[in-house]
Amino acid sequence: MFYLTEVEDYVRVDPKLFGLPTAEAVEQQLKDIYADYYDEDLGKVIEVIEVLNIGEGVIIPGDGAAYYNSSFKLLVWRPEIQELVYGEISEITNFGAFIEMGTMRGMIHIGQTMDDYVSFSKANSLLGKASKRSLKPGDLCLARIVALSHKGDEPKIGLTMRQPGLGKLDWIKEDQIKKEKAAKFAAKAADKEAKGMKGKSGGKGDKK
Repeated sequence: MFYLTEVEDYVRVDPKLFGLPTAEAVEQQLKDIYADYYDEDLGKVIEVIEVLNIGEGVIIPGDGAAYYNSSFKLLVWRPEIQELVYGEISEITNFGAFIEMGTMRGMIHIGQTMDDYVSFSKANSLLGKASKRSLKPGDLCLARIVALSHKGDEPKIGLTMRQPGLGKLDWIKEDQIKKEKAAKFAAKAADKEAKGMKGKSGGKGDKK
């Protein structure tokens, strides 16, 4: 989920930025610091939105850089269990698929790609035995986060598409069309039955 979060911290401004105005130097340093930053509690930093306040600079002997106590606003994405995510299939393997979600990458086990028996195809796709549906690189999907592991520099995100309303966007559209057709058919059948019952109840009784 995306968040706007406010942070207060000492920002170490490298000497190479001393020629810039202080505000510009601090902002540039923050962008360098958070260019590819992930923290389990904070999340994945997408952008430094705004520098709110900059205090007096402090020089530490032997360092050469200047430290500014600053407050700033960040746009972050923090993955959460049960969160719905859109993404694009970037890689197919014999054990599942990887999906790029814009800020991070998640993994869908082969058994979680669709509600079907799924096999790996030499054509670099995953195929459903009964449904004949296929999943390949470039496909756009809707999935749900079901597992998170924070071991390593970035989290390992486990996904599923075996729940109603999830899967390849083309599948979701196909299922919606089928539901609409089934609903129309059921409505027509119910209307026909209601008219038949009305006709029977409106008939004349036997003469005595």
